[in-house]
Amino acid sequence: MVRTWDVIIIGGGIIGLSLSIALRKRGASVLIVERGEPGREASHAAAGMLADFPLEMPPALQSLASASARMYPEFVHELQDESGINVDLRDQGTIFFAMPENLRERPSLLDDCPLPSPLAELEPALGPVNLPGVYLQERSVDPRALTSAALKAARHREVDISSGTAVTEITQAKGQVTGVATARTNYSAPVVVNCAGAWSGQLPPHSFPTRPVKGQMLCLAGESRDLLRHVIRAPEIYLVPRSDGRILVGATVEEAGYDKRTDPATIQRMHQAAIHLVPALAHARMLEAWAGLRPGSPDNLPILGTASTQGYFVATGHFRDGILLTPVTARVMAQVISGEKPDYDLSPFSPMRFA
Repeated sequence: MVRTWDVIIIGGGIIGLSLSIALRKRGASVLIVERGEPGREASHAAAGMLADFPLEMPPALQSLASASARMYPEFVHELQDESGINVDLRDQGTIFFAMPENLRERPSLLDDCPLPSPLAELEPALGPVNLPGVYLQERSVDPRALTSAALKAARHREVDISSGTAVTEITQAKGQVTGVATARTNYSAPVVVNCAGAWSGQLPPHSFPTRPVKGQMLCLAGESRDLLRHVIRAPEIYLVPRSDGRILVGATVEEAGYDKRTDPATIQRMHQAAIHLVPALAHARMLEAWAGLRPGSPDNLPILGTASTQGYFVATGHFRDGILLTPVTARVMAQVISGEKPDYDLSPFSPMRFA
């Protein structure tokens, strides 16, 4: 007897893992096929800002992003409960330094999003910034802890995982998906979901115009755990504090193919920008520098929904919003795969728009 599954998910990042959990809740048997180690690509490299601010969000994505941001507390509670892993969901909010073009685009920004207290009281460690600050009610999360929690929860729910195995082809017969092929073996299922991130466009016989968009980041250890309380978003960089005292500094946006090497000069420039913003970071230790590959699409919108072959679905192209969009992606894709009407209109994100 050849084993089959109800659904095969290609890609074991946070999108694929969360979707596997949503499908298991509906009783489907699920296999994840991951080319490397689950959760070690874009999910591992992300900063974890849950930013759904309209000024920086494509209008077509706004309702989906806002819905996902609202889902986060319940989503995190469930993962933490199942895994026992604290994912450091923080709700202190974001201080956003507005550029002149932001104020031209939204003249009422300073009135709509005022700081709750003087800046010097909110963040005493900040150096002088010659831009107006506004307050955004955004959360942040530790993506590495989040992905570890999702992986543990998926395994607890008996999701099967094949790691270190790259899918080479979506197999099909008579216009119907039959599974996936790898260099070593074939796996069988009537439903396949492409969650392969920056590699999702490389799976014959279908092609989607996804591409890797490189982002370099570094992590500093401040002298105290409360050096920063809020996420700080400035024109050059952003700073994302963790509850254990780490501060993430990010991030570049580079069209560099699949090159994940860090550039010392770029890391140094970002480090100096962080010190300029928070002078006390001059005494912080640099713990790590890394680069990740975000899955980009031509219109900077995710690719969500049904492909042209029966049984083939796509959930990729989340670009800089993969962590933010995880809960809503898992929900709507589970609905679509189950033949239900999704809670949100996915037509702007249809894979067929690139046909």
